[in-house]
Amino acid sequence: MQDLTGRRPVVTDTHPSLLDRTMEAAARATPEPLATTVRGLSDRMVAWIFIAPTILLLLAINIFPLIWTIRLSFTNYRANRPNEAVKDIGLSNYARILTDSDTWMAMQTTAHFVLWTIVLQTLIGFTLAYLIDRKFRGHAVWTTIILVPMMLSPAVVGNFWRFLYEPQIGLFAYIVSFFTGIPPTEILMLSNVTLAPWAIVIVDTWMWTPYVMLICLAGLRSIPDYIYEAAEVDRASNWRQFWSITLPMALPFIMLAVLFRGIENFKMFDMVNLLTGGGPGSTTEVASITLKREAFEKWRTGFSSAFAIILFVAVFGLANIYVKVLNRVKSR
Repeated sequence: MQDLTGRRPVVTDTHPSLLDRTMEAAARATPEPLATTVRGLSDRMVAWIFIAPTILLLLAINIFPLIWTIRLSFTNYRANRPNEAVKDIGLSNYARILTDSDTWMAMQTTAHFVLWTIVLQTLIGFTLAYLIDRKFRGHAVWTTIILVPMMLSPAVVGNFWRFLYEPQIGLFAYIVSFFTGIPPTEILMLSNVTLAPWAIVIVDTWMWTPYVMLICLAGLRSIPDYIYEAAEVDRASNWRQFWSITLPMALPFIMLAVLFRGIENFKMFDMVNLLTGGGPGSTTEVASITLKREAFEKWRTGFSSAFAIILFVAVFGLANIYVKVLNRVKSR
């Protein structure tokens, strides 16, 4: 049916939907004082009501343990003696940590791992990203294959490489023996004082280089093509394009990858614990291994809490300084 103007009248549904009926029922069931209070809330207050549960959960999971750890760091508390009187000893735990030669040795070992893993992962990861960015035939398949180590569990990787490092049956020893002529039984990667640290560096580099490659690849893919086209018009060589365009524009992404891997490697625990357990001796005893032994073997909970706070402040401070440098590089 058409009206006098020749247009079909708009037919509206006069029957309320299920949602409308539910809302009306809820409104009628709401007590009048509560309904008046809700209508008087601002948008900001409503937003805080929805955000509050998440904030409370965050405080319970992260902030409260941190505050409790700070509190324990000033005491002589031992978790295996819950009924013993807890005494406040001030800064004694911090003073003992900062003057303990074993603690500084663990920090030096940690710095060694962080330095060499970051150097190797950055160099290899950026090289792989640069090659894959060329988009050669089959680059997608190779990208998937390269990413496989990153997808594995650290427990799987640790046990897998522990088997490879076995001098009797491990494939790694036979490969090294093939190129060097050294008998496989003499290649003790996990029990040799000199080789054990490098064995962990190799495993961590193998596992996390794909992560660095992905970040670097994202940086390379973000460079506009017209910049390279303009450089070709100016007859810039490939080497010149790399140093003047590719590396400077990908540098913020490289620095971001270094930041992420630096923080993670500073907390390295699972790989060291699976491969060497901190040995032989204390050669591979990084800070996290020392912290575990103080907390769960010697049961010096107050001492280990102070050590954890020192590690937290060190990582947090260095990360803040690095982020400021990164922001300056990005703003140039």
